[in-house]
Amino acid sequence: MIVPIVIYGAPVLRQTAFDIHQEDLPEGISGNLFDTLKRAEGIGLAAPQIGLSKRIFVIDTTPLAEENAQFKPVEKVYLNPRILHADDELSTFNEGCLSIPGIFHELERPERIHVTYQNLAFETVEEELSGLEARIFQHEVDHLDGILFIDRLSGLQKRLIQGKLNKIKKRK
Repeated sequence: MIVPIVIYGAPVLRQTAFDIHQEDLPEGISGNLFDTLKRAEGIGLAAPQIGLSKRIFVIDTTPLAEENAQFKPVEKVYLNPRILHADDELSTFNEGCLSIPGIFHELERPERIHVTYQNLAFETVEEELSGLEARIFQHEVDHLDGILFIDRLSGLQKRLIQGKLNKIKKRK
């Protein structure tokens, strides 16, 4: 089911999300996240972005992979994710966020990360991610910790977009 995406300024976007459990029905939540993500034409969406303070997010890079062979298709659900280790090597990518429409900025993040999460069967998975999947994973884990990509910009960069942010906040 497609649900509304919470916009910048909503308190849930600044809260640390709670662990998700089987009784929270993660299958239904992930279905809503995927439906909403596909409708919004995004590549990652976390539960706080639909107003739910739970540690679950989805990634779907298939639209990008269809357009550009350098990206591999990934369509996955991540429950209770954590970053165990991040490499020192950084890469830059133009990031945006469905909760902050119309704002995009170059952002450095670690190129490779070692992570753990649970799948929908609540089996623990540990793996190394790189490239776009690593970047999206980091962006979405930030959402679960109440951090937005704009928080990672320099003071000057934030001041330059403050007017746009104020307009988005007034729309919510």
